[in-house]
Amino acid sequence: MRKVLQLVFLCVLAVPQLPAAEIANLRNGYSITHEHHEAMGETTRLYVGGDGTSSYVDVATSQIESFEPAPLETKQFSPASSTTQDLNGIINSASSRSQIDADFIASVIRAESGNNPRAVSRKGAQGLMQLMPQTANTLGVKNSFDPAQNVDGGVRYLRELLLQYNGDAAKALAAYNAGPQRVRQYNGVPPYRETHAYVARIINDYNRKKVAQQKPQSKSAAYKTSANRRPTGNSYKAETEAVSGDADPGSE
Repeated sequence: MRKVLQLVFLCVLAVPQLPAAEIANLRNGYSITHEHHEAMGETTRLYVGGDGTSSYVDVATSQIESFEPAPLETKQFSPASSTTQDLNGIINSASSRSQIDADFIASVIRAESGNNPRAVSRKGAQGLMQLMPQTANTLGVKNSFDPAQNVDGGVRYLRELLLQYNGDAAKALAAYNAGPQRVRQYNGVPPYRETHAYVARIINDYNRKKVAQQKPQSKSAAYKTSANRRPTGNSYKAETEAVSGDADPGSE
């Protein structure tokens, strides 16, 4: 399963995410959290990340019901906070049980709730992984606002979807967002702008983390090569050693 997520990482460009400042409420009941927007006649461009200009989603202006400021509580907590440290532990535990990459789980949580355990959507989805009450009940989650219960239930559901779609992360994410029936109806990611933006946001965020993790490994490899140069007469012979790392998110 992790190897499939690696394929997504290799095939999709990494785009850093910026803190969200607005929420676009769509007429179909979905919403898109973004940095800012630009009206372009019949189309409105929602900038969802990157440097604020390069990563965006175009939405038909007629499909946007309203804009509202992103609530302060939906933004990420400080990495130094105990809440985030506790969440990291919860995510790592869920990752060990499900064998889904912890960074992938973290990206889903970030897209769903901005790491806010008290988040509630307009449709009634609750908690970190935005579980609908009926879904939470099916998963045996008694309190969706309890971070450990919510993440455990949400990750179990995500694992079921990944298994159902043979590890296809895009389809699994689309089903998590729009429902398995929509993926079945369209035989793939449904043609909803909100769903496409959701899938892209998570994959981009996941890729950004993996790219950032690879940079220290590259520096370490370069240093090890330099350190292993030994004098041979008046010249130096480079002896490059292979440096093992965790670049493959699918490794056990």
